[in-house]
Amino acid sequence: MSQTNTDGIHPLDYTLYENGAWQPMAGAITEEALVCIHVNGRELATFMCTPREQDELALGFLRAEGLIHSLAEVRALTISANGRCVDVWLDHAIELPARRIITSGCGGGVTFDDMQARHPSASLRTGAPLNTRATITPDQIFARMRELYQAGDLYSVTQGIHTSALSDGERLLLVAEDVGRHNTIDRLWGKALKQNISTEGNILLATGRISSEMLGKAAKMGIPIVVSRTSATSLSVELGRAWNITVVGYARRNSLRVYTAPHRIALEAPTVAPA
Repeated sequence: MSQTNTDGIHPLDYTLYENGAWQPMAGAITEEALVCIHVNGRELATFMCTPREQDELALGFLRAEGLIHSLAEVRALTISANGRCVDVWLDHAIELPARRIITSGCGGGVTFDDMQARHPSASLRTGAPLNTRATITPDQIFARMRELYQAGDLYSVTQGIHTSALSDGERLLLVAEDVGRHNTIDRLWGKALKQNISTEGNILLATGRISSEMLGKAAKMGIPIVVSRTSATSLSVELGRAWNITVVGYARRNSLRVYTAPHRIALEAPTVAPA
């Protein structure tokens, strides 16, 4: 389903107070709505999200929850006329999870995976800590983070949205925006499925706080380096250590903080390669 660049943008007139004076302004804010996902005719989850490219959000969420592993398993996907419901039909039956976990994401993200219950020493993808030769330099991180802000078409208009990107270190491969930072990761995986781009061994860049759920999604995607312009949570750092994922926070201008697995932050000769 194709979308225009105006989807997700809500025009809004407002009054600006600046330098002691009031003036009317014409502007825009980020659109937020409830979007539900139905699988094989049954409701799976409902999100607070930016209502655009809902197919990619649905596909990424199904992949993140382990309900599909490839696009070939999807028989049909339709989006309602108002964009508020996504119906997905698979080529196999699924057992709907009994327990939902409302996460710390903006608007309350949804997952069926209890990170704390299954955490300690194995990644969610392979059953072992991630072991890749991927490295990136600080200068590359700074350059890719600058590109991350320039790449977001919604951010350029509203400046009120989260952005994430998949990168090979040299360039941005995929970019996703949403009011919920967790949703941006699902959107990235949905885009990767549709474009047949492997996520393994690549780098995740984000504008929002690195939470345990975001790190869990990165582990499932086989991503060894997660970078944000802001902080990480205590559980995400604990999981990063257990899963051998490099967690980098406060990547701004000419400084950054490496919380876990610092060996992947190289001074020169970077390489990004799958395990």
